Amino acid sequence: MRHLLKRISILFAMAGAVILVGWNVDAEPNRTTLPELAGLVHYTTVRRGNVTEHIMTTNEAIQAVKNGQPVPAGTHFVLVDYRDGEIYRTFVMEKGSGWGGDEDRRTGDWQFQWFKPDGSVNMAENTARCQSCHSSRADEDFLYTLDALKEFNGAVID
Repeated sequence: MRHLLKRISILFAMAGAVILVGWNVDAEPNRTTLPELAGLVHYTTVRRGNVTEHIMTTNEAIQAVKNGQPVPAGTHFVLVDYRDGEIYRTFVMEKGSGWGGDEDRRTGDWQFQWFKPDGSVNMAENTARCQSCHSSRADEDFLYTLDALKEFNGAVID
């Protein structure tokens, strides 16, 4: 019996190692695109130490949330990460109709991507970590800033 328990614990340890290795994957190409920022509404700012994050989306998404409707397919949420006054990177959540069914990790119909300041995909970033964290907000359409959207009155919340 002890031998069997030891084998089972080794199998669990191996499974845990496989999960951890999979967790540390870099970005993968997906459907997420970097939208034209000029067409988006900057609705809130988050500060974390020396990091300033400007978060923006479409006016249509803001109005849908304010009206108690789901965020429409085709919507981008963009977080521009500034450090020392310069764009360090850009995070994009994009929602597409039926997108949740075409990947192993599911976050509704949202997909995630990090971009470098030049607009190219940052393949060194871990999008699995983003997806996992946003999964905890399933009841808020996977958004951390849903309350800020509801409260947005046209003036940037700084």
